[in-house]
Amino acid sequence: MKSVSFDATEAICGAIFICLGIFFAWQAYDLDLGTTFRMGPGYFPLVLSLILILLGGVIFLRAGKVANEPMTSIAWRGIFFILPAPIFFGMTVRGLGFVPSLFLSALIASFASHKMKPVMAVLLSAAITVFSVLVFNYGLGLPFQRFGPWLNF
Repeated sequence: MKSVSFDATEAICGAIFICLGIFFAWQAYDLDLGTTFRMGPGYFPLVLSLILILLGGVIFLRAGKVANEPMTSIAWRGIFFILPAPIFFGMTVRGLGFVPSLFLSALIASFASHKMKPVMAVLLSAAITVFSVLVFNYGLGLPFQRFGPWLNF
C-alpha cells in the first residue's frame, strides 16, 4: 500500500495563487462591477481573480499525493516556444498589425510540440488567424488594424 505524502512546494504555490487571487479580487471589488450583460471595469478582473483562487485551491489540494510517484522531466521545449508567443504578439501587434502578429505568434507556439511538422504548423497558424479575424473583426465588429504601419500595405 502506498503512503500519502505532502509536497510543501506545491502547497506553497497554491497558497500564493490563492493569496494573489484574494488580493486582486479585493482590489477589483472597489471598482464598479456592473452586471453580466453590462460589465463594469471591475467585472473582468474579479472573474479572473476568482479563477486564480480556484486554480490555487486545486494546486493546494494536489499537494497531498501518493508517495513514490515518478518525477517527469521539465518540458523545456514548451516553455521556450509557448511563453514567448504572447509576448511577441503584444510587442508587435501595433507595428505589424493583428493578422501578421497573430499568425507569427501561433507559428511560434505550434513548435512547442515535437510532433508538429512545419507544413502543419503553417496551416494551423493560418486557420487560427482566419478564424480570429472572422470572429473578432467581422463577427464582433472590433475595430483593429489588420496590417500595421511596419508593412506599408
